[in-house]
Amino acid sequence: MTLYRRLTIIILVSLLSIILDQATKSIAAEHLPQYSYADDSQSYIYDTVRIGYTENSGVFLGLGNNLSEEMRFGLFVVLVSLLLIGLLWYLIKNQELTRLSLTGLSLVFSGGVSNLFDRITNNGAVIDFINMGIGSLRTGIFNIADVAIMLGLLLFILFQPKEVKNK
Repeated sequence: MTLYRRLTIIILVSLLSIILDQATKSIAAEHLPQYSYADDSQSYIYDTVRIGYTENSGVFLGLGNNLSEEMRFGLFVVLVSLLLIGLLWYLIKNQELTRLSLTGLSLVFSGGVSNLFDRITNNGAVIDFINMGIGSLRTGIFNIADVAIMLGLLLFILFQPKEVKNK
């Protein structure tokens, strides 16, 4: 795939994903109640989806919330920034990626960038507002950037270049 085509996919996917994530986070921050307990959220589709605003200073399921502010900054801002720069370099340079694997990794990149933007502009916290499940079996609280990252990983795993699959 040509550099021009790779850059077009990376830019379009990233812009759409970041704009969608930041817009939904802005709406959540402005209109949703603070989410502390199940009763604080709004429930939809027979309680399979709950919506409520919360800020997460850790990562997945709040891991790292108890770390010092300096440690969280080092891990969640500095290290993540370096990883995202490395991923962008890989996306630009790797000519062997299929269109779908490039799209998938672009979603991972954009989800990471959008959550990083939150951390930088929101005192180290990411805005989360979606919870799904049935009864007491529920996901953690997440956002659209998290969905982009998970969808992107799935696309990359399913549609990675054949040379990588056979090794």
